[in-house]
Amino acid sequence: MALRDSLSALAPLKEEIRCLHGSPLLAELDAQLDPLEETVRLLASGIAEDPPALLRDGGYIRDGFSEELDRLRSIRRDGHAFLASLEARERQRTGIGNLKVRYNKVFGYYLEISKSNLGLVPPDYARKQTLVGAERFITPELKEYEEQVVTAQERIDILEAELLEEIRRRVAEEAVRIKASALAVAQLDLLASLAEAAALFDYVRPKMRPDGALRIRGGRHPVVERLRSDQRFVPNDTRLEPEDRQLLIITGPNMGGKSTYLRQVALIVLLAHAGSFVPAAEAEIGIVDRIFCRVGASDNLARGQSTFMMEMQETANILHHATPRSLVILDEIGRGTATFDGLSLAWAVAEYLHEEPRLRCKTLFATHYHELTELALTLPRVRNCRIAVREWNDEIRFLYSVEDGSADRSYGIHVARLAGIPREVIQRAGEVLHNLEMNELNREGIPRIAGEKARRLAEPAQIQLFAEEPDPLREALRSVHPEEMTPLQAMNFLAELKRKLDGPRS
Repeated sequence: MALRDSLSALAPLKEEIRCLHGSPLLAELDAQLDPLEETVRLLASGIAEDPPALLRDGGYIRDGFSEELDRLRSIRRDGHAFLASLEARERQRTGIGNLKVRYNKVFGYYLEISKSNLGLVPPDYARKQTLVGAERFITPELKEYEEQVVTAQERIDILEAELLEEIRRRVAEEAVRIKASALAVAQLDLLASLAEAAALFDYVRPKMRPDGALRIRGGRHPVVERLRSDQRFVPNDTRLEPEDRQLLIITGPNMGGKSTYLRQVALIVLLAHAGSFVPAAEAEIGIVDRIFCRVGASDNLARGQSTFMMEMQETANILHHATPRSLVILDEIGRGTATFDGLSLAWAVAEYLHEEPRLRCKTLFATHYHELTELALTLPRVRNCRIAVREWNDEIRFLYSVEDGSADRSYGIHVARLAGIPREVIQRAGEVLHNLEMNELNREGIPRIAGEKARRLAEPAQIQLFAEEPDPLREALRSVHPEEMTPLQAMNFLAELKRKLDGPRS
């Protein structure tokens, strides 16, 4: 039934294609599309309109397809009418008004005649059973009908199976033609889907370039822009040139859109190579041989592989197999290990992609290691881009736009606040971040990163039995305020300290 319905749609589909002129591809698909009228007629005439779900239930061959099957079904369906007709005919022929056609499981079908009418029984009646007040007879016609009725259902099941097998065989002989039409329909479905998306979502036809350059104006992520119906998707430009803009170092805040930007560029390139229009205002796509992606976090615990190991394996695959015609997107290389290790690896990978002649592939490299932006000072084909953000009253606003330049902060603490991290944790993180950036010590020589917690830990938890004696020099220094002393007072105080340090002369 499904095959019949599908094949029935081929002829109208072929007419629709013929109405579209000027496309060599559609002309090729039109020639490939075979409506298979004979197979459609076979299935339409052979299979019942509403067949049962299971073959054992029978009734799946349509009435009128087989004369023998129709006759057997008629016997099964019209038995009472035949017996009533036979009884009426025999009463008229013999003149026995009370002649009856009856049936039981032991003797089957028979004609029952009372003993008072036995003299009217014709010679072709064969006696089957004698009763007290009647005799039972059988005729050749009734015997033949009995055989037909008893065996009709069994013969119906066998004949239906044979007919279905014949239909299957004839359909299977057309397998090559059916598969060719299925392939043509699949390609038409693909083209119709791409065309519908392009028309509904404002896609443009990309210009394919042989030189490898990638220029996208107003590019968008085809999936994210459909999911975020509550706000307008911010389009972004992309320019990658093999000669002077090969590798982009992309920095910016968490949640700012770096990963979305990387993926949208890769998807636009992929759609263009698939023959689709692309979500952009304008696009010139350099032909690529492969798109390599190192994005997201994953691990394989069953094989004992950590997230960092998986990250390194994927990166190794890129470094071994990419070519100058490849597009590479890297998202946060090295974040799965210690900061200095990760930074060193990310730096070396970026340099290798730039310097290795076998590679030099177009690369988008998103990172939180702001030190990588210094590569643009030493490598001629490296450029810096950043995700724009605006600060206002200690709050940040993501603009989701990509611009030239480098970000100086990642705004991780702001994002943590948005995620609902407790206020005390946010304040403490701000203190630690400030002192890490300043790399300062407090007056007691304790790193500011530790702050009050380290000071509390440094204080003795109980009175010491053998505490050190007070140092007179330290006590004297703590008792004065140099900013309030005159030069003469300061000199006298210094002389006094010198005298205490030297002690009494012998």
